[in-house]
This record gives sequence, structure tokens and C-alpha cells, in this order.
Amino acid sequence: MPESLWTRVADLPLTVAAHTIERLEAPAPSERVTYLVRLRGGDAEGLGEDVGGDMLDPKGAFLAAAPSLELAGEWTLATFLDHVAGLDLWPEPPEWEAAWRLRRWSFESAALDLALAQAGVGLAEALGREPAPVRFVNSLGLGDPPVFSAVGRRLERYPGLRFKLDAQASWSPELVDEVAATGAVDIIDFKGRYGLPVEDEFALVAMYEAVLARFPDAILEDPHDRPDVAALIEPHAARVSFDAPIATAADIAAAPFGARIVNVKPSRIGGVRALLEIYEHCAREGLRMYGGGMGEVGVARGQIELLAALFHPDGPNDVAPSAYNMPELSPGLPEPPPAPPAGVSGFRWA
Repeated sequence: MPESLWTRVADLPLTVAAHTIERLEAPAPSERVTYLVRLRGGDAEGLGEDVGGDMLDPKGAFLAAAPSLELAGEWTLATFLDHVAGLDLWPEPPEWEAAWRLRRWSFESAALDLALAQAGVGLAEALGREPAPVRFVNSLGLGDPPVFSAVGRRLERYPGLRFKLDAQASWSPELVDEVAATGAVDIIDFKGRYGLPVEDEFALVAMYEAVLARFPDAILEDPHDRPDVAALIEPHAARVSFDAPIATAADIAAAPFGARIVNVKPSRIGGVRALLEIYEHCAREGLRMYGGGMGEVGVARGQIELLAALFHPDGPNDVAPSAYNMPELSPGLPEPPPAPPAGVSGFRWA
């Protein structure tokens, strides 16, 4: 039996001497705050990012408790991750179940980064894979009220840009036609698996009908779990993708419509081993993959770009450099596909 991806890194020695948790603030207008996890050992440092940040820690209870976490010691990567799984990382338990995985990923990714750095190797070398230039999409909504210019202004500056668009029931047929005419949309994200209330059922169904008719080649991500929507989506099952419900390989196998495409979000999956098992499952089953982020401000953006370079470089990866998240795009941004740098140790893009 061939060696699994997990076993290639599980036994990496890991020395943790100290740790800190810091706030990372995105510039206005985003004004988003995430938490940076720093693990130090010897002359090396490992970094991870909790994308939930102060949204999941509004009173700062975790930041206050973080210095007392017992992380120091001599470990392997596997034993350290088992240890973290047994720690109480939530002085005040979150209401959102997925939040547990977001925070755990910040520690696991920092540990992987540190273990690789202490071994003097990069993730590509450790996993025996060759990184490739990454194709990415710009992910955005069209505003409230939705307008074509949200896409049009970006295409004027970067004509080759591709998009992942958040669908809205308020999209008019005319707007759908105008956006579709650009030929620049790779993914329509319905965000239908978050349990959000549907305010206008008729408008929702009309939006699905318009999208399915005008975007015949786009990936259809997270359609709503409703009988009327399922009837519309079923003929298009081959291009349905799932994101929100996916945390394990078993979740993929159980996904509706026999999922053929998966949005692999490391922070949502929450663990190094589970992530590597998903990559292996998708490769074994011949499933298409692309990567996704969750508003990273710091090192985690480069980490998901590196994973895309290793496992699905040709997918419509929602891993565009963070500057693409700004309302207005400045000139001179990196354009796809950026080539991965060589000779970088740890779990880093650069």
C-alpha cells in the first residue's frame, strides 16, 4: 500500500518553546480582525491564522486565556495535534459549530509550519509533490442593490480576471444576462447551506432559473436544500459543488447529487490529517477540486495558495491575493497564474 500523505508528515519532530496569539487587522474598508498564532522553537517560527478572530471572541476571552495554554514540549506533529485536540480553546463556547474547526486549524497549520521549518523542508518536498502556477478567481457579491459595475469595473482594469459570484434572489433577469455576457464567471455560489432564511421564495426560484439558463458551464456551489431547487438543479448535477457541508471525506461521499466537485477549505475542515485525507479521497474518486478561503488577513492566504498549487492548480481557486477583496482594485496586482516560489521551507507561499 502506498504511503499516505498524512504519514509523510505525521512523525516530523516538533519542538515548541513558546507561543503567542496576536490580533491582525485588515485595512479599511474591510476592518476585519483575525488572530495570528505563533509557535516558536529553536531558531524557527510556525504561523497559523484563526480567521474567526474577534468575531468569534467578541469579549477577548480567548486572547486573555491564550498565554496559559500548555503547548511547550518535545513532540511529533501527530502527538502535538492530538494534544491540541484535548485542550480547551474556548473559554466561552461558540454558537457556530464550524467555529471549533476554524480555531483548531490555526494551531494545526502553525504546528505544521513549525515542524517543516525545523526539518528545513517545505510542504511540497515533504509530501513529494510539485507545485504549479495557480489559477484563481475573484470572489464577490454584486452589492445591495446588485449592480453590473461590481464586475464591470474590475474587468476594465483586469480583462483576464475570472469570478466566483455570490448569487442573490434580488438579481434581475437583465442583470443575469449582462453578467453572463462577460463570459468571465466560473462559479455561482448560492450559499444555500448556511441555514439562512429565504425572504422571497418566488424570487429565489426565479433566480435559479435565470442562472441555470444563462451560465451553462459555471460550477453551482451550495444550492439550497429545498425540493423546488433540487428539481431545478438535478439535471445539472455534474457541475454541482459543495463547500459548507464538507469537513471530512465521508461528508463528500454523502453529499447530495453525488458530488463530483469539491471546494476544499482548510480552515473549515479544521485539521491537517482530515485535509490530506480529503485530497486523497478526491484524487482516488476522480473528483474535481478547487480551493477556497475565508477572509484571511495574514499568513493563511499564502497557505491556501500553496495548497492549491500542490493539489488543484488548474481549478477556479478562490485564493486570489487579499488585495482583490478590496472594493476597488488598484493597478499592478498579481495576475493569474502566479508561479509558486522555490526553496521556501515550512508551510508558506513565501
